[in-house]
Amino acid sequence: MRDELGTLESFAFGDSPEMADELLALVLAGTKTATCGPLREYESEAAPLPRPGQRNVVLDGRGTPACVIEITGVDCKRFDTVDAEFACAEGEGELSLFAWQEIHESFFRRHGGFSPDMILVCERFRVIERLNGTARL
Repeated sequence: MRDELGTLESFAFGDSPEMADELLALVLAGTKTATCGPLREYESEAAPLPRPGQRNVVLDGRGTPACVIEITGVDCKRFDTVDAEFACAEGEGELSLFAWQEIHESFFRRHGGFSPDMILVCERFRVIERLNGTARL
């Protein structure tokens, strides 16, 4: 796995170093097993959609590689059809679906706009390696 690290795409969750660290902690704890983002971001960058089996390096708030995740499922759906089960898999505390919607609406408004019918790319993933050497296979 370590030989592949340089070939994998890397990213940090959220939009600040603090949020990146907070969300990474949830990933490493096994609480956060899903994430989502607007389809429009993929379209505007002409980027391919994530696909099951794809691996990515997750960075901490300082940009240091922390773990490798593998995407286990991808589904495109409208914001207003995301269900409580997916919201729970995002792992951001004991959020109700309503609270998840409020937090994500605010986030999307800060990053290009929000609409209840906007299409989200909803990903599920699993940690396959912690980069401190502790594998979770």
